[in-house]
Amino acid sequence: MSIFGASKTDLDKKFPDQPFGTCHELAEHPLFSVSALAELAGGLDRDRVEFCSCDMDRSQDPDNVASIDLAPAEIVRQIETCGAWMVLKRVESDPRYMALMQDYFLDVAKSLGKSSLEEAGFEDLQGFIFVSSPNSTTPFHVDHEENLFIHLAGDKTMHIFDNRDYEFASDADMEAYPGQHRNLTFDDAYQTSADSYRLAPGEGVFVPFTWPHWVETGDKPAISMQMTWKSPTVQRMNKLLFVNAWLRRRGLPQARPGSRPWLDGGKVAAYTMARAIVEPLRRSERSRRLLRGLFFGRRANYYYGEPTT
Repeated sequence: MSIFGASKTDLDKKFPDQPFGTCHELAEHPLFSVSALAELAGGLDRDRVEFCSCDMDRSQDPDNVASIDLAPAEIVRQIETCGAWMVLKRVESDPRYMALMQDYFLDVAKSLGKSSLEEAGFEDLQGFIFVSSPNSTTPFHVDHEENLFIHLAGDKTMHIFDNRDYEFASDADMEAYPGQHRNLTFDDAYQTSADSYRLAPGEGVFVPFTWPHWVETGDKPAISMQMTWKSPTVQRMNKLLFVNAWLRRRGLPQARPGSRPWLDGGKVAAYTMARAIVEPLRRSERSRRLLRGLFFGRRANYYYGEPTT
């Protein structure tokens, strides 16, 4: 049975540079039941679970979001009435979800005419599951992965914006830094340029790397999953965007990626060396939390509910 579906025209002409609709056969999978997701939420490291009130605006101030005083597993169980927005991060750490993702991406690879994940360039597979109460909003933001978004329960609409000319998000907005919240400023005038996808269970959408978007749910609880990967090109770009953000925060203006290739190469090399030193220290949740706070400030640990001022 084929898990993934998309038109050959979209795959040939749009992937991986433009969004397009997809379909899938995972809406009834037992790993996405409320009981399974409650178990998953209760077992993940605390820095892999983020939740807050679902009462947010498209241009939400990240320092002015109401919290939810429930344990993660209880939020899932009470999602119909608790007024919460939740994301379970890096769920590929659970072998069951990783196996499911590998099957899905292998099906995608075959649809692209490739015989393996490696041939398709699907590296660093990561999964993020969203569990949202009715009438929730995910604010305007960018993601630094290539993303096949699948919808599993309820109704959801994703509004995507073509930012290749930097009309909707600036150079600084596009950069990635643990102390920089993902929420971006949204001007209501942007909406006329949105490419909107209304998703029912069994439907999905491909979201290209760093295309800004915001999401809203209908009047029922919603469950979705962001299945992501990073091609070698995206991994290199993320290293560059991280270094640019780090330098910009120190008052040093940065050239747009690609405008100075020799300098870009030096930044990527410096990041690679630094990451090789730090990565062995990030294996536990406690050490990740301490390192984020030490190097990037308390804002980098915002999902613990800590003050950021």
